[in-house]
Amino acid sequence: MIGSRRIVASSRRAVTGDRGAGSVLVVALLGAVFTMTAVLIPVLALLPANQAVQGAADAAALAAADTASGLQPGVPCDTAGRAAELNGARLGACTVDGLIATVTVSRTAGLLTIQSSARAGPAP
Repeated sequence: MIGSRRIVASSRRAVTGDRGAGSVLVVALLGAVFTMTAVLIPVLALLPANQAVQGAADAAALAAADTASGLQPGVPCDTAGRAAELNGARLGACTVDGLIATVTVSRTAGLLTIQSSARAGPAP
């Protein structure tokens, strides 16, 4: 009996030393999840802004190409600038080579500037 008491006593000591380890692991895991969430939310919020800038670039290039081809009156790059502004962006660069227009637009989202380029013209 004396021998069995010692085994029970030593096993109780081993169990007592591990108490709370699961709680520490859960707290560490929750901290990691919170940190990942805090980092990913701003990054994922930029995805719709990037799509909006790409749409503004496409619209500006199409407007410039339509003006260059004579479908609309005006100066191609001025028309592209107005189309970009109507879509919440600003025209950075505009070149017209024959009937093909290439534009670059940008928009500020938070602390970052998102830039996109597009090209439009007649079908080949």
